[in-house]
Amino acid sequence: MFGSPGKKSGLILRIGQCFFAAGSIVVMASASGFSTTTAFCYLIASMGLEVLWSFGLACLDIHALMYNKDLHNHIIVSLFVVGDWVTATLSLAAASSSAGVIVLYTRDSRICKDEIKLSCDMLQISIAFAFISWFLLAISSYVMFWLVASI
Repeated sequence: MFGSPGKKSGLILRIGQCFFAAGSIVVMASASGFSTTTAFCYLIASMGLEVLWSFGLACLDIHALMYNKDLHNHIIVSLFVVGDWVTATLSLAAASSSAGVIVLYTRDSRICKDEIKLSCDMLQISIAFAFISWFLLAISSYVMFWLVASI
């Protein structure tokens, strides 16, 4: 199945999740004034969790590919399902709340128009990276759900 643990497609999904989550953190942290908004700090924390989770599973996928191990054990897949769903829920909540704040900043207030235009653009890029990372994690979560149902 596409994206299952121990397969090249699963490794590609995990590397993509890790890459975009790390990109979201780097871009958000480089924007001035991000720490004044709780939603942006929550986004960094959530993306940090996603980087750790995805990197750990990518390392496990690399190990399984190198040594030809089968990761389709019921207990392991159940752990992946729970971790993916928790991480996906937190990532979606963080990305959505940050997107709501940036919409407030850009459309309803003068913060982005007057004060820190460049930072608002960087915040938007960070949020876009967070949504891409969440989308890749959602694919993994969906695959893990069907994989645990089939075992």
